[in-house]
Amino acid sequence: MSKRTHESPTVETRANDARTGPRKFDSSADVRRRFPTKRLRFLTVTAVGLCLSVSGVQAQRPEFEVATVKTSRTVPLGTPIGINLGTFRNGTLTMTNVTLGECIQFAHALVSQDQVAGPDWIKSRETRFDVVAKAAPATDLDGARRMLRSLLADRLKLATRTEQRPFSFVAVVLAKSGSRLPSAKEGETTPGSGAPGRITGLQMPISVLASLLSRFEGQLFVDKTGLTGRYQIKLEWEPGNDPNRNGLSLSEALEEQLGLRMERRREPLDVIVVERAEKIPADN
Repeated sequence: MSKRTHESPTVETRANDARTGPRKFDSSADVRRRFPTKRLRFLTVTAVGLCLSVSGVQAQRPEFEVATVKTSRTVPLGTPIGINLGTFRNGTLTMTNVTLGECIQFAHALVSQDQVAGPDWIKSRETRFDVVAKAAPATDLDGARRMLRSLLADRLKLATRTEQRPFSFVAVVLAKSGSRLPSAKEGETTPGSGAPGRITGLQMPISVLASLLSRFEGQLFVDKTGLTGRYQIKLEWEPGNDPNRNGLSLSEALEEQLGLRMERRREPLDVIVVERAEKIPADN
């Protein structure tokens, strides 16, 4: 059976950025008078049951088998740095030179950094992290995202809350003629890639397509197709709004090439709000 692969394109940027005292019991008889034997037994059994219940909850917490979170190497200002926004392949998650905001975006499958709120430093390139984490080979991408949330809570003491805020965005929906998306090829692990005017991939969810469009077009795109699979994507368009362009506009390309269309909306979307986090990772 083939291994699922998720990769975000590598991009390049530049570094910038009732107080009580002790109590005494006179004798064991005193204890027995206060707490009859049957009640003591009941309390003991109840306490054991509570411990087992808590242990069960902890055991269900998704975690990587092995993981490291380190502060990225410091480089002189203006030095180009490679950024891996999240590669998940054969059970291993790799992120390089990412901000905490980008870690949160990946962990919660958010389309835009606008959906992450908190202190300024969580989006600053001056505070960057490298993450390498290994899970069981059968772990899927959603499982890896949940494990990353646990990892960030452990190593960076991250505490968040979720709230909804109104956003204006471009909804990616199905065209009236229907989808023209070929299903992903079995066994194909070639990562997707993108640049302004071109996005390709052989195992790409529509949510990733929307995320790439948000990055290249400078506005928020949100997947509203209802499609949950992975697809072969080849999208080519002429960036910008030049009426004298030779190629297709993004709107035209989406409909002709993929059977999708753009629809402007204003609706509430989830926002992850950082309540607490540390800049220095705990020991790995």
